[in-house]
Amino acid sequence: MFIAGFPAGAWGTNCYLVAPAAGEECVIVDPGHEAADGVEELVREHRLKPVAVVLTHGHIDHIASVVPVCGARGVPAWIHPDDRYMMADPARGLGLSLGQQIMGSITVGEPDDVRELSDGAVLDLAGLRLTVDHAPGHTEGSVTFRTPAAGDVPPVLFSGDLLFAGSVGRTDLPGGDSAALLRSLARVCLPLPDETVVLSGHGSQTSIGRERAANPYLRQAAGAAGAAPAAPRRGM
Repeated sequence: MFIAGFPAGAWGTNCYLVAPAAGEECVIVDPGHEAADGVEELVREHRLKPVAVVLTHGHIDHIASVVPVCGARGVPAWIHPDDRYMMADPARGLGLSLGQQIMGSITVGEPDDVRELSDGAVLDLAGLRLTVDHAPGHTEGSVTFRTPAAGDVPPVLFSGDLLFAGSVGRTDLPGGDSAALLRSLARVCLPLPDETVVLSGHGSQTSIGRERAANPYLRQAAGAAGAAPAAPRRGM
């Protein structure tokens, strides 16, 4: 499997292009703020053909470039229905004060073709098999995407803002729920094998095994004892 990614825009949101190999069809994960040029650069460099955009959630730092990216290639965008409203009105997902600060210079909207995700759905796109897990907590419609192991290639989890290296997504914005996030960690992340590669919405690559051992939130989700963790602040 081929994965290329880059941190986009003001919030350094990770955008990923995923394909069976270079030179083939690909799926774009989370084209956020100012991501369109970076997507086009990777498409040209690796001779990729985008066939879909998939979104881990509706916050503006993950969806700001969805219209130009989808429009340039005539491809659909997939999002969970509980977060779809943020495509048309992203300020609602940020709260009044933060929304007013951020949205003044950013315009967004729905692309022409929007399709809705459901828990447990399997998307067969670009020769890939992506399993969708609804993972509320950061937002009500947060999801993750996971690929199975294949030969020597370990499984991969695109965790969005559910799980980061050493932390988790914030829960203090509209639709956030810290108890729901812990339940999502327990249901979605803990059953995965330790070798699962975690590619999150912000920050560096990690693995389930590393986070199971050291991430205080994942330990809390598993019922492990430990010191009270600091408040999570990554992501929008």
